[in-house]
Amino acid sequence: MKIWLASKWDELRANFWFVPSVMVSGAVALSLATIRLDKATASRNWIATLGWTFTRGPEGSRAVLSTVAGSMMTITSITFSITIVALQLASSQFGPRLLRNFMRDRGNQVALGTFIATFAYCLLILRTINGTDTELFVPHISVTVGLLMALFSLGVLIFFIHHAAESIQAENVIAAVSRDLRQAIDRLYPDGQGDDARESSAGGQQALPADFERSSRPIAAPSSDYLQAIDVDGLVNLANDRDLIISVVNRPGEFIFEGSDLVRIWPGDRVDDDLNNAVLGAFYFGRQRTLAQDVGFAIDQLVEVAVRALSPGVNDPFTAINCVDRLGAALCVLGAKEMPPDFRLDDDGRLRVVTDSSTASGIINASFHQIRQAARGDAAVTIRLLEAIAAIAGRTRDPDFLAALRRHADMIHRGSLEGLPEKSDREDADDRYRRALDALDASGLSREVGDQV
Repeated sequence: MKIWLASKWDELRANFWFVPSVMVSGAVALSLATIRLDKATASRNWIATLGWTFTRGPEGSRAVLSTVAGSMMTITSITFSITIVALQLASSQFGPRLLRNFMRDRGNQVALGTFIATFAYCLLILRTINGTDTELFVPHISVTVGLLMALFSLGVLIFFIHHAAESIQAENVIAAVSRDLRQAIDRLYPDGQGDDARESSAGGQQALPADFERSSRPIAAPSSDYLQAIDVDGLVNLANDRDLIISVVNRPGEFIFEGSDLVRIWPGDRVDDDLNNAVLGAFYFGRQRTLAQDVGFAIDQLVEVAVRALSPGVNDPFTAINCVDRLGAALCVLGAKEMPPDFRLDDDGRLRVVTDSSTASGIINASFHQIRQAARGDAAVTIRLLEAIAAIAGRTRDPDFLAALRRHADMIHRGSLEGLPEKSDREDADDRYRRALDALDASGLSREVGDQV
């Protein structure tokens, strides 16, 4: 249930209608409250004598509210136009996959909601103003609140223009993606997995039935979509209740083809329609990847920005270096954590679920492969990659992590020897390569082990 709510909340955050809709609903409730207050105080003359309230007659009140409502619609149109232009620039400069980050931006959503809510409030107050001979009613408090909302909207407009200009700057885009990546790492790789994780994994490996492949039965994926999240705890409880072992074939972030194996159940003769539906209920699919359980999604976003910056048509190594710095900072945090176990046990220590977790080698490959290939002939980015590896090596003692870093350091060094035409650039790259090796050695990885990788 928790994962389902998190998935739905992420979907709501990634659209332009949710926050404005909530704000318009609030404006409707506010209009009803202020009108009721005006009617309750209509017979008291002291309202009109207050200096901070709007004390004009019916025609003046209508004119003011009509002007505010019309101006709000104009501002809303301009805001939408600026937003669309920002999305076009972001798509061409950073890649279409980063559009979701712009759509999730709370500042843009609040700005649109403020203008639309002010417009809706003014319309609702306009309908209550009555200036006929038989009935005279001017909601002084409501009109005053409308004027205050208009003044607040002007401040929001100034903020929105500044925010839109900031949001398309490369440094801010990269910092926002890096922040999402850091939050995903802290959430998916909590501290304290350590020895318990390794013991659980080792115990589960010994308990895996010898006839698992022969006696297990698959459950097929219901559709062709991206796997966004898996309720592993739900699968463990289900396997415990049915006395099963469930092997998850894919990990979040992968594209699943309809009819392909999603899980394998042992023993296979216990699979029925109820179990099939219960297992499928623990998997969440969508049209695109999310950060719910997929750290690689944010890594791929940073890599995409870096690769685009290194393309011949853009040729912006400074943006690529910024991406390498952010990736290096995230990997420094990740290197100090333990990878989650592939084997999940129940309270009695019996194996229940086998997952396909991300590995240190896979994460580092996703972070460095494409940037290394694109930066083969760029001395500045090559040097920064080697410096990042040296920094990461000093923050981890995981032998798999260190081995993957050594492998990439070797590939970057070989690429610099072949791709950099200037001798001085090759010497600088060679110097950073030796520093990276020293950092790897200091972290416990010998050069002999690295040579075997």
